[in-house]
Amino acid sequence: MWIITLLNEKGGVGKTTLAVHIAAGLAIRGQRVLLIDADAQGQSTYLLQIDEFGGLYRLLAQDAEWKGVVRPADPVCWAGDHHTRGELLVLASNVETRAIPLVIDNARLLRERLDEMRARVDTVIIDTAPTPSLLHAMIYLATDAIIYPTQCEALSMDGLRKSTVRVGRQDDIRGGNGLPALQILAVQPTMVQGTRAHRLGLKMIRKHFGDLCWPLIRKATVWQDASHARKTVFAYAPDSPAAEQAWALVERITEATHVA
Repeated sequence: MWIITLLNEKGGVGKTTLAVHIAAGLAIRGQRVLLIDADAQGQSTYLLQIDEFGGLYRLLAQDAEWKGVVRPADPVCWAGDHHTRGELLVLASNVETRAIPLVIDNARLLRERLDEMRARVDTVIIDTAPTPSLLHAMIYLATDAIIYPTQCEALSMDGLRKSTVRVGRQDDIRGGNGLPALQILAVQPTMVQGTRAHRLGLKMIRKHFGDLCWPLIRKATVWQDASHARKTVFAYAPDSPAAEQAWALVERITEATHVA
């Protein structure tokens, strides 16, 4: 079971959109996927047409059983006309998620609870809030790999810088817990436009991260239209360039994690 976290200490860079599409794409390809909404705003929960629910809070703070807190997402909204034997489960979020760091003092708890799902799930995708908290520390210990979505703009790239520094500091903590260093799977440029600022920003990202900088995802209104419909582009506009770019991302993740 791979556990992959979407991270950037800047909001509005596409974390939720990518998390939902990665989870949906892997599920369409036949995987059993668990999407954890670790943001109190519950936007992954919303996009997958699931009612806000403190699933993560109940799992961690109230020792709830998995069967009582996960919700299956309707394939109509994430797969559309694609035929699949995969499954997309959601651990939903609401404002209660903010209270998790206040009532939990075991940083390994999320990892321990996820271990219970290893026979049930192939891949876990975690959508995070932009603001760091003690919940992030739990996520760092639970995660195998990180994907950094970023716009090619100054504020987003500053969030990327802060995120990479903070994650780098976690390796000593992980080592003390007998865990390997976090794997940086990719830096994923999002919402890219043909502006001078974006060209310069993309050049800087490629220079600093090299092959870890994956091919860009362009800005397109279909992403917004699909979100308004509370569907993935796989379901809303399966023949669109946006869907092609999303599939390419899913393929890269499949290859990088050696998941069939």
